[in-house]
Amino acid sequence: MFSGVPGMRRYQKRKGPPGTEHGGLVVWWASLCYDIKRRDIAALVAVDPLERIHCDERSNVPVNFICEAHVANKGYTMIQIDTRQLGATGITVPSMGIGVWSWGDTGFWGYGSTHTQEDIGQAYKACLDIGLNFFDTAEVYGGGESERILGECRREDGRPIIIASKFAPLPDRFSARTLMAALDASLERLGVDAIDLYQIHFPFTLIQTDALMDALALAVRAGKVRAVGVSNYSARHMRRAHTRLARHDIPLASNQVQYNLLHRKPEKNGVLSACSELDIALIAYSPLAQGLLTGKYRPGDKTYVPGGPRRFMPAYSARRLRKIEPLLQEMERIAQAHGKTIAQVALNWLLCKDECIIPIPGAKNLRQAQDNAGAVGWRMTAAEMARLDQIG
Repeated sequence: MFSGVPGMRRYQKRKGPPGTEHGGLVVWWASLCYDIKRRDIAALVAVDPLERIHCDERSNVPVNFICEAHVANKGYTMIQIDTRQLGATGITVPSMGIGVWSWGDTGFWGYGSTHTQEDIGQAYKACLDIGLNFFDTAEVYGGGESERILGECRREDGRPIIIASKFAPLPDRFSARTLMAALDASLERLGVDAIDLYQIHFPFTLIQTDALMDALALAVRAGKVRAVGVSNYSARHMRRAHTRLARHDIPLASNQVQYNLLHRKPEKNGVLSACSELDIALIAYSPLAQGLLTGKYRPGDKTYVPGGPRRFMPAYSARRLRKIEPLLQEMERIAQAHGKTIAQVALNWLLCKDECIIPIPGAKNLRQAQDNAGAVGWRMTAAEMARLDQIG
């Protein structure tokens, strides 16, 4: 649907100057496209005389609108897409990112059998065509293969992306000094000089939080990292990390935790409220609960059987599937009301929950990438949100 359209434009929606109100808003278009020509811009602006060109060269991401401009026949199609901030770093990302754990992972996600590098390449291009250019990976995903594949996709496609990766403080890493060596290895696999967001993968380590934050600060000072974050941190650990980084005048950009309609601990354990209070982005991994919130797995339906280790997980048992069926039925009703899928409702719930939340669903093929895209550009009603909050 979105792939293969040349001349993509990205736009920003802003309040216009006095006297230029158009329905309460004026659209100032930020053109961050490739191979753009002045006459193409003129053709686009001619759609509405109140539109103005505004370039935002800092972020290279869509801010509020995407317009795919097919220069050949001057046909323009727009979908709305919001952006969010990585805390107080000044880095702007799409409101939804893409998690690439499955890229290259054979053990859990079955790379090579359930999906191939060709599938990943199609998904990658579709994500960029849509305007989703924020990708989250880690050194441990596929033993480094996820980073390598992401870097290869980036080189082959050529368009700029925003990359998040992670350092794993494994048991055999006894010192925070090991972070710089691991970072250099990630940079080499990704084929970049700097990573936009570098995160500590988990807090369960012999290395002290202060030492890890000091190491992240060194990485920033060395120009190898633009922003730093944490993952799987409790509110207490996150506050400690935030305080330590402040000594280096470096903001804590994010805390990446599991968050979805079936796993709502961030609402109860203080993580979500702390993120809002401290201006820290909450990056929500497993926003579709590893497929459970797609409607793919239903009680009594043997059409789809989870692959790999998931088939042995209690969450996919008949009893658990029956337990979550009322939630899926309500999500299905909301999806039908908006012309969406159940998965898109699950993602939109997170997008509507709080402005600091950035969900990162996986996309291991073209279909999943396109389905993810349908979660942005709309909002469910307050009543629908309330019903899901009550049932979930």
